[in-house]
Amino acid sequence: MQISSVNDVKIYNLSHGKSLPEWLSDRKKRALQNKDVDIQRRIELIQDFEMPTVCTSIKVSRDGQFILAAGTYKPRIRCYDTYQLSLKFERCLDSDVVAFDILSDDYSKLVFLHCNRYVEFHSQHGHYYKTRIPKFGRDFAYHYPSCDLYFVGASSEIFRLNLEQGRFLNSLQTDAVEHNVCDINPVHQLLASGTAEGKVECWDPRVRSRVGMLDCALSSVTEGTEVEGLPSVSALKFNGSLTMAVGTSTGQVLIYDLRSSRPLLVKDHYYGLPIKSVNFQDHLDLVLTADSKIIKIWNKDTGKVFSSIEPQTNINDVCIYPGSGMLFTANEDPKMNTFYIPALGPAPRWCSFLDNLTEELEESPESTVYDDYKFVTRKDLENLGLSHLVGSSLLRAYMHGFFMDIRLYHKVKTMANPFAYEEYRKDKIRQKIEESRAQRVQIKKLPKVNKELALKLMEEGDDEAELSARKKKGKALPSILSDERFQVMFENPDYQVEEQSEEFRLLNPIVSKVGQKRRKKLRLLAKQATDAENAEANQEEEEPEGRGSSDESSDDDKSWVDEVREQRRLIYEEGRDRRRQERKQQDRNTTLLDQDSTQNHAQGRKQGQQPRFFQIKAGEEFRSFGDVARKQKLQKASLEERLKLEERSGTVNVADTAVGSKQLTFTLKKSEQQQRQQQAEREHHEERKKLRRSAGHLSSERGRGRGRGGFRGRGGSRGRGHY
Repeated sequence: MQISSVNDVKIYNLSHGKSLPEWLSDRKKRALQNKDVDIQRRIELIQDFEMPTVCTSIKVSRDGQFILAAGTYKPRIRCYDTYQLSLKFERCLDSDVVAFDILSDDYSKLVFLHCNRYVEFHSQHGHYYKTRIPKFGRDFAYHYPSCDLYFVGASSEIFRLNLEQGRFLNSLQTDAVEHNVCDINPVHQLLASGTAEGKVECWDPRVRSRVGMLDCALSSVTEGTEVEGLPSVSALKFNGSLTMAVGTSTGQVLIYDLRSSRPLLVKDHYYGLPIKSVNFQDHLDLVLTADSKIIKIWNKDTGKVFSSIEPQTNINDVCIYPGSGMLFTANEDPKMNTFYIPALGPAPRWCSFLDNLTEELEESPESTVYDDYKFVTRKDLENLGLSHLVGSSLLRAYMHGFFMDIRLYHKVKTMANPFAYEEYRKDKIRQKIEESRAQRVQIKKLPKVNKELALKLMEEGDDEAELSARKKKGKALPSILSDERFQVMFENPDYQVEEQSEEFRLLNPIVSKVGQKRRKKLRLLAKQATDAENAEANQEEEEPEGRGSSDESSDDDKSWVDEVREQRRLIYEEGRDRRRQERKQQDRNTTLLDQDSTQNHAQGRKQGQQPRFFQIKAGEEFRSFGDVARKQKLQKASLEERLKLEERSGTVNVADTAVGSKQLTFTLKKSEQQQRQQQAEREHHEERKKLRRSAGHLSSERGRGRGRGGFRGRGGSRGRGHY
């Protein structure tokens, strides 16, 4: 059995599978069934439901018990009993059957139209009577009220044969050259005949006159329709009292209301092949139309496609089992296909087990349509060396590639890659080893980037998982480590967190404090989940007496604020030390550069070499080479000497710093009173210097003072000289 789905409609091909030849003995057939898996899996709904070569037409009796099929070669008719699910009888004929019909409710009255103009009648026991019509026939219809058979064919006349009287009646004269098909409305018995000119003529059998004509060839050509030649009528079918479907030889189907000459709907198969069969499904208002390639099922009001069936061989006829979702097809193949579509209706009563079978298949995972085929592209064919098979029967074109037999594919694959089995064996061994390793203790592997962050996230994930496990209906949230959106953060080194940066050091106290609060909250929630009744008591025990939870939170806030301030202080001190080191390094580099320039200049002067050029740094003002030596001498001098030098020059020099050389000159402005006071003190000191007397002869160890170059008396006055 083969299962396919078109537009979400399941289609079961019950005839799919291998068929055994007739000439095999029963013993060999049983042996093959035991060995071959495909033969075991097939469903033989009706035994020997096939023809020797080709089946041309198939019909079901009105009571639903018998299925009759006509085929060749040799020309024959086969009758199958659905109650016994087997062949009831087979009758061989003299010539091929063009069309046949069942006149009774069962198989007891049959009429066959042969290709050699003969009309043959069969009764329950077999052949009953044979007669001949004047022209080659193509189709016929039976008029039950008058027991007349109407034959159409390669003639402008419609021949009438009355079965009650057993003689031909006057034929109906038409304007057509040839007729292809005919049908009689089951409600009001209107006879319709489709002509080779693309027209449908309607006749009233009671008065034997034409009551209307429809030009289907002109109506079938719509916008975007491409036809080759004049469309002729190839199929005709009535539905109810007012609806009629007409199929053309160019692949169009027209739905008519008999009260209008214009079609209600035009449906195109887009294959350009003649329509061979038209059937109605009244329960869902569907129309089943078939050409030699495909069976299309569509809505008769809107034309929307319901589903489609595409057998592997050409189609000759289609028959629907009444009141069910089963249909039979006559193909250009020995096997007659049986399709079951549950969406169209239930299975027939004689095979009701199909409903249970299909329900089980829908519940279980089903195999694809092409289990025995492998889909390959053109590139795959080139790799396998099978490009020369394109266009042959071994490849079936489908979409952007081809389907080929899976057995052929495996053979070619083995020849192209003889070590494929070894690779497959190694993969299997590797999978077994990995499965055994999975049973061991799992070690959490940290990523190469942001290991500390990953470890922190793992710990938090374990806490959340433990909390969700304690809850009844809780679910753990997905971790960042397992989220694909954040994988780059743990793989790309550009996303490495710089823990020594100022931003991280300032933000880390806050983040760590928030994480501590979060973990504390998780523990609190877990405790509340495990013991909801004593939650308030536990909370009171945790808090100190006379102190609320708000005080604790305020202390937490103060603690991380102090930590942030401490980090800011450390960052400032580190920056100051770093700037100081940079300044010292820059001064050292400047000194070494000056020494090198002085030595090189002196050596060049001694040796008579050419002068060398030096680079002036940005921020420095070049005055002369003497300034460099003076600056170097000033740096070697002591603090006392530098202060004296500044007092003499009246300027304050600032040495080179990291921001460049700067020089500041200033003079203090004093008031007139201060100037007079300083002048008076200066005159007083000059006067005292003139009156100073030598005291060198008074050398005493006892009276030596602690002043510089003088004596300090007991009176506490300070001065130079002898008192």
